[in-house]
Formats: sequence, C-alpha cells, structure tokens
Amino acid sequence: MFKEMKVNTEKSECLVNITEEVRRAIAESGVKEGICVIFVPHTTAAITINSCLDSMTPEDIVAEVHRLVPTRVDFKHIYDTPADAAGHIKSVLIGNNLSLIIKDGQLVLGGSQSILFFEFDGPRKRIVQLRIMKD
Repeated sequence: MFKEMKVNTEKSECLVNITEEVRRAIAESGVKEGICVIFVPHTTAAITINSCLDSMTPEDIVAEVHRLVPTRVDFKHIYDTPADAAGHIKSVLIGNNLSLIIKDGQLVLGGSQSILFFEFDGPRKRIVQLRIMKD
C-alpha cells in the first residue's frame, strides 16, 4: 500500500508528531506483519524518532539543531534564501526516511518514541509518503 499524508507546519522550524496518522494508515492497510517505510520528499524537511512525553523535548531538539546549523548569509548555495540553504544541511543531518516494523498489526515503537516530521523552512504544506509492505 502507498499513501501520502499531508503535514501543515506552522513555524519556520518545528517538529510535528505524525505517529497517530502513521498508525491509522497501518490499520487501514490490513498488514499484520511487515514494514512501513516513511519518506519525506522535501529537501528542507526530515523525519526522525524521539520522545514527546515531555512537551519541551521537541522544542529543545529544534533549538539545538538550529544552534548546530544556524541560518547564515555566507552559505555558498543560497539560490532561494539563507534559511533554505540551512534547511538543506539540516535535512542531510537528520535524514529523509525511516523503516519501521509492523508486528501483530501494530507499529513497533519504544514506549516513549514518536514519529516526528521536522520542518526547517516553513511554514509550509508538506507531504509524507508511506509504503506499507507485508512480509
């Protein structure tokens, strides 16, 4: 099964928890045992797994990634904007895909883990692509 999910981001840099949407897609697929591949087809966005138990964790992650790669005007590639150039680098560091296990019809995640869409050049209307495959 292939599915595209829409993600609307509200800030220039933010994390959006998409765990429940992915779980719904897996339930709709009917796959009991398999793999869910999540792909972000944007060069200024990424996908990761981390905790959302403390609402401040995503804010800390966003702030630290911004500290590591701040928006600057001295990037060599600023075709669009300096924020766009910084977003390209952040996307490379975080990554654009995940492969997750499906067991007994459920997404396998640790107790505090969530699937987080990472926006680096928003606010924007984005998509996330899922490929759900059975064993």
